Amino acid sequence: MIGYTGNVKFEREGVLEGGLGKFLKKAVSGESTPMMKAEGNGRVYFAENGKKVRIIYLQNEMFYVNGNNILAFEDAIQWDIKMMRRVAGMAAGGLFNMQLGGTGMVAITTHFDPITLVVQPGQPVYTDPNATVAWSGNLTPSIKTDISLKTLFGRGQRRIFPARF
Repeated sequence: MIGYTGNVKFEREGVLEGGLGKFLKKAVSGESTPMMKAEGNGRVYFAENGKKVRIIYLQNEMFYVNGNNILAFEDAIQWDIKMMRRVAGMAAGGLFNMQLGGTGMVAITTHFDPITLVVQPGQPVYTDPNATVAWSGNLTPSIKTDISLKTLFGRGQRRIFPARF
């Protein structure tokens, strides 16, 4: 929060407020960014170190995002920490990521202007895992490698991740 107008009360989320399960997931995963609640009537302004902010409106949808890229979300949004089950997901966003779902607004941050890539059945999209911030809940990252003599001698192996339905 960088500023607000109106009558807004701020309260740090309690350690066990999300339940014992979420407390343990935060401890094990390292996704332990402290959360703050803002309640009342007014307008709250958010920012983080000059990063770009993108507002995403979910309509009974779900998506995954790196916990470091979450700035704020409405109370109606359900969240959980999920362990990625596939190697590609781990490489794309880490071993653990935040799963956000429901209906409401979510604010995420990026270092530069983000782009949204449309994924259609039968037409996978490839992204650099270090540049991937978030993906739709109905997509499953998988790994694709490009190995040749050139990559074995001198240059490192490139990893690209197709998103498939």
